[in-house]
Amino acid sequence: EDEALLVLNKPAGLVCHPTKGDERSSLVGRLRLAYGADHKVHLLNRLDRETGGLVLLAKGDVAARELRRVLEGGQITKEYAAIVAGWPEADDGSMEGPVGLAEASEVAIRRGVRADGKRARTDYSVARRFERPEGRFALLDLMPRTGRTHQIRVHLAALGHPIVGDKIYGPDERLFIHFTRRELTGEQRASLLLPCQALHARRLSFEWRGRGWDFVAEPEVWFTGFVAGAPVDVDWAEAYV
Repeated sequence: EDEALLVLNKPAGLVCHPTKGDERSSLVGRLRLAYGADHKVHLLNRLDRETGGLVLLAKGDVAARELRRVLEGGQITKEYAAIVAGWPEADDGSMEGPVGLAEASEVAIRRGVRADGKRARTDYSVARRFERPEGRFALLDLMPRTGRTHQIRVHLAALGHPIVGDKIYGPDERLFIHFTRRELTGEQRASLLLPCQALHARRLSFEWRGRGWDFVAEPEVWFTGFVAGAPVDVDWAEAYV
């Protein structure tokens, strides 16, 4: 943090924008508590509720306008880490399926790869392949080249390697509906393996005001522990609802 810039490492499970009365239930609500209700802190990039990692904010209208131009010009490099089910065939590659709203889905916000969707590209490389009692998994480094809604999750699911813990793009989208209704059973939590989808916004790099900025934040313990072989703990339901 300085006089113009604020970068936060958002925990998974926290929404960016308010959705209910509790003032601590969202990132924006917590910013209001920290800086006052009339604060001029602008949220410049949004992460899904269950995606943890770096969030970029500008302090003041001038900095916000400048940084939005950097964002809109595609001059910010974003890197993510993800744990996926199975082992991708290639060690690296590029996923370029167009992304649009999914048809015939019970989940209204679900996206999918479709010919009339918006152009999207995600580059990936395999950082590690590993095995656990639950099966084979891979840790991926990802660089989205476009910014479509749910892009990384959609592309990985289309590749046949959904993100571990993803309630929408994993093996059963109805898990998301049960989760929102607080109806997940112990068996369903066990099938998800992790409390949140294993997707983390790890790095932001850009040029601004005559210098280079580079921010890095490592994933949370439940994420790194899964890669390291820690036992799965399914007793997490209430903490992430």
